[in-house]
Amino acid sequence: MSITVRRDGVTGTRHILKVREHEIAVDTGGEHDAGPTPHDLYDSALAACKALTVLVYAQHKGIPVEEIEVVVNRDDSQERQGLYKLDTALHVTGALSEEQKAALLRVAGKCPLHRLMTEVKTEIETRLV
Repeated sequence: MSITVRRDGVTGTRHILKVREHEIAVDTGGEHDAGPTPHDLYDSALAACKALTVLVYAQHKGIPVEEIEVVVNRDDSQERQGLYKLDTALHVTGALSEEQKAALLRVAGKCPLHRLMTEVKTEIETRLV
């Protein structure tokens, strides 16, 4: 699968991200904020992964989850020093026992992107074509 990003026009910083049949505007978040920044997308991927992982687990285990919300707060104040902090808060509603809530929290911490961001070495090759 390929993901493409192409500049949208010849002025400004807006680009169009294409994933399969989906398009998302991305931008720098500057003066003409026309979409989420790459950092926003990175953080959003974690939130989406946690929410979907919790939902699929709950459905598989028959846990009566109603609403799921994941809020991510970023502290990038030390990014240049090698530390990027993401604080995630999981809000789940439904007739849940304390044991079920604990299980959902545990599963959220094991979502594939959480693990990818914290346990896997990523190698990136960039070439001019």
